Amino acid sequence: MKFRRSERLIDMTNYLLEHPRQLVPLTFFADRYGSAKSSISEDLGIIKETFEQRGIGILQTVPGAAGGVKFRVKVPEEEARLLVDELCSVIASPERLLPGGYLYMNDILGNPQIVQRTGRLFASAYADKHIDVVMTVATKGIPLAYAVASQLNVPVVIVRRDSKVTEGSTVSINYVSGSAKRIQTMVLSKRSLAEGSNVLIVDDFMKAGGTVNGMINMLEEFNAHVAGIAVLVESENMEERLVDEYLSLVRLSDVDVKEKKISVNEGNFFIKKKHKM
Repeated sequence: MKFRRSERLIDMTNYLLEHPRQLVPLTFFADRYGSAKSSISEDLGIIKETFEQRGIGILQTVPGAAGGVKFRVKVPEEEARLLVDELCSVIASPERLLPGGYLYMNDILGNPQIVQRTGRLFASAYADKHIDVVMTVATKGIPLAYAVASQLNVPVVIVRRDSKVTEGSTVSINYVSGSAKRIQTMVLSKRSLAEGSNVLIVDDFMKAGGTVNGMINMLEEFNAHVAGIAVLVESENMEERLVDEYLSLVRLSDVDVKEKKISVNEGNFFIKKKHKM
């Protein structure tokens, strides 16, 4: 079947967006559309220019016989700031206050648009790093973890509080929660993570960092490495922070239950990115 150029451009764009960070040989597209490599190269040039102009991402050309093209998501700073400002505004709504000073976050983590945009932003921040797996702890961080993983084209590994018979043999560790100072347990299936993996930890909310620190300790059991830590919201007023190097989009500075006031500001994302974390 012979493809018109417009059809090739649409199909190539869709394929690249669905296969981020995957090296795609020119011969793959040439065979797919029954076209010459020279025509494919011209099409890719158009797509590359459009991706960069529209702030979609970067189309990297890999030279050589085994080369091709590789798409990498790239979120412009202007778009990133719009998202962070929107998140700050949404989270500051007094209507999300729960008894005990907790915040209702399910509407945010259940909003596909917000989650996908956040996933693109975190993936953009770590697009240049070697990442094999995205890890999170059940359950609220799961949608965000999948959104990041889809843009990095890697699997998701979920740490749980207790073992499931469907997961086979597991590794279990005890850790101290940073805020409550309680000893808790987290479990991970032995089949979930290959030894030596480079892991991006993603979480929806971080207080003192006890849970994230627990996941770091879990990685040591697999001889795996922390490639980065990304959290949606962090709590600012913590006496002891157990995690130092991380990216956060929103910082929760104060919750006044009586006045029904939530004070938030942007997290360290732009500061850390400026210093090339």
